[in-house]
Amino acid sequence: MPEVDSGREGSSRAAGLATTPDTDGLARIGGASEERARGPRPIWIALAVWGPGLMVMLADTDVGSLATAAQSGARFGYAMVLPLVVLVPVLYLVQEMTVRLGILTGQGHAALIRRYYGRGWAITASLALLASALGALVTEFAGVAGVGQMFGVPRWLSVPVAAAFLVGVASTGSYRRSERIGIAVGLAELVFLPAMVLSHPRLPALLSGMVTAPHAAPAFLFLLAANVGAVVMPWMIFYQQGAVIDRGLTRGSIDAERRNTMVGAILTQLVMIAVVVALAATLGTSHPGSTLRTVGQMAAALTPLLGITGARVLLGVGVLGAGLVAALVASLAGAWALAEVFGWQHSLNRRPGRDTAPFYVTYTLALVAGALLVLTRTDLISLAVDAEVLNALLLPVVLGFLLLLERRAIPPAYRRRGWRRWATVAVCLLVAAVGAVAIPLSSGLR
Repeated sequence: MPEVDSGREGSSRAAGLATTPDTDGLARIGGASEERARGPRPIWIALAVWGPGLMVMLADTDVGSLATAAQSGARFGYAMVLPLVVLVPVLYLVQEMTVRLGILTGQGHAALIRRYYGRGWAITASLALLASALGALVTEFAGVAGVGQMFGVPRWLSVPVAAAFLVGVASTGSYRRSERIGIAVGLAELVFLPAMVLSHPRLPALLSGMVTAPHAAPAFLFLLAANVGAVVMPWMIFYQQGAVIDRGLTRGSIDAERRNTMVGAILTQLVMIAVVVALAATLGTSHPGSTLRTVGQMAAALTPLLGITGARVLLGVGVLGAGLVAALVASLAGAWALAEVFGWQHSLNRRPGRDTAPFYVTYTLALVAGALLVLTRTDLISLAVDAEVLNALLLPVVLGFLLLLERRAIPPAYRRRGWRRWATVAVCLLVAAVGAVAIPLSSGLR
């Protein structure tokens, strides 16, 4: 796609981050500026824009996603590996659109819906986001509670401490500082990659399982819908679009952010596949069809490989990292969306104060609500799968607006054209349709 100026600049974000053109072709967002790339891009620029794409993809592999992958491996062996591979380009196509929307318009997702389709539709989309985000927060805190209980820490202590940590991370007055902390925590998910290797999956069984999936089984289709919802989540779309704005990325950063989003999409799906394979090679082989309900049961499945302590530490580190980074991203996405609908100041580059109070209060209340709700449910795996299916059911609304905005809000020179456009539309419609099968099949896993 050509990097050509269209003469049209995005309007300012509700947070007061102005986007204006320079006579030298520079775009300034929130005081940060970068020159349009001429020739090879210096490495420091590539590193500077790494954050949003990696952050949102680490959050994509949240506790609900890990639990859904674990349930898939335990119940159906390697059958879910191929769908997870196929979902890599789907995830990239969806998130890449948010990159262009955020950078080229200077506005968040809810703000663009309000601008082009009115406040009513913006509120509708934001409510869908809040439902998804709240479901995510409950599963993230349930994961934190489950990890704590494995080590004898009661949930009434572990969950409030996690919530307080997340409030502190977002209140530093610097988006980049919050992002660095989130990425550092989220990278703990990578411990599942060596777990996959240590499970010693048999290649013939893996290949056979990938092509002999029980496609007609309602329980499998239900988990398939859950895995789609675990990969393409509404709050990821809202977050990444807002994050590239708060980070101050410009048109010259689009290609680098695309590459980072692709790397992140591959990485997050590798982690998901690692969990499926590890559980398929252990519990799925020794007790096929098993149903998981707690983090402790996930750890028990890996105990023959790592020992009791090793399995608990690995699961604890991975689940805790996944839960914290996803809770940060989901709650920020919800707070950003409401702020955009109602016109509140909402930049992480501004500390909590009178002007930003509604935004930070909304962010904090979302965390508090998730923390309180987690005390009412103990069946983590079932809860997590339900949350991912909810994400899948919301996809028609979220992806519909994403496709409409890509055609209407982005300057013509930056839009997808020809077969790329129609391929993107077809992929989004297919994903939304797969998610919809969870409605009649919702009793299949019970």
